[in-house]
Amino acid sequence: MITKTQRHGLTPLTESALLAALTVVMAMIAVYIPVIGMLASLVWALPIVVLTVRHGLRQGIMALLVSGLIMAMLIEPLLSLRMVLSFGLPGIVLGVCFQREYGGAKTLGITMASSVAAKIMSLMIVLAVTGLNPLSMSVDALKESFDMTFSIYSGLGADEAALNATKEDMDESVKMFSLLMPLVIVLMGAVDTTVNYVVAGRVMKRLGHFAPTLPPFIEWRLPIFFLYLFAFSLIGLYWGTTREIASLYQASLNCYMLTVFAGLLQGFSLVYYVADRFNLGTFWLVLITLVILLSGILTQVLSFTGLFDMFFDYRRRFGGGTGR
Repeated sequence: MITKTQRHGLTPLTESALLAALTVVMAMIAVYIPVIGMLASLVWALPIVVLTVRHGLRQGIMALLVSGLIMAMLIEPLLSLRMVLSFGLPGIVLGVCFQREYGGAKTLGITMASSVAAKIMSLMIVLAVTGLNPLSMSVDALKESFDMTFSIYSGLGADEAALNATKEDMDESVKMFSLLMPLVIVLMGAVDTTVNYVVAGRVMKRLGHFAPTLPPFIEWRLPIFFLYLFAFSLIGLYWGTTREIASLYQASLNCYMLTVFAGLLQGFSLVYYVADRFNLGTFWLVLITLVILLSGILTQVLSFTGLFDMFFDYRRRFGGGTGR
């Protein structure tokens, strides 16, 4: 049987070599070119995903290892290892999910979990090799940039009282950012997984392969697990504060913020469902979305509404929508 690759004059080995070379080129762009490099790093594993879908897990792993070795020689070994772990392994997982024709939600969930785990593994390796915590270094760099900015404004004769007030606010923001570093890792995993899922899905369709699809946004239903996690996070915040347990407070704070994001996503799905039921136009839907996002109170209300929708299923109860 002649495959599409062979009809186009490419053997699996040749295609693997080309895609591995493309991975190295994208890594060079990600490291050395500002702005564009950030975009390149998000889709760096795309050739690995394509290769895994078209030629199997073994070819995908081999190409990832070869490109990692070349990157180690051309760029820097530790950085190469971090990219292979943080982006390459989730790319392999995404390719396997596409190849096995999993559904959209299952593919996203499995790949996102692998992405977060890979990023944690990468950070642990850096800590073990260098003795430096990349998360602490990021916070320190943020503090230094703020201090430098304030010193410049102070040298220009800005009002000291206003500068001190702003500096206190910034210090609180940096402190909160440092506490929410675990959540930042989760969000990073969610972002690169979503980007690769969308881009890889379009590429696979163009190449004639299966690409999983998600249900329409108005039908999205997140697991009720987030509502339970929200309740436990409130208890943890109370205990962590009153009993001065810093680790419990930080863990609960991250869980709380994660559930707030999940509730907001579910809440917007509910809003879009209602808008669809009442045939609201795009203009009104965009306006409602902007008003909610720009209002802290409305954002919180919608987030809590989304969390309780996971349990009560308002669409089924009041709108005749699909249930779980």
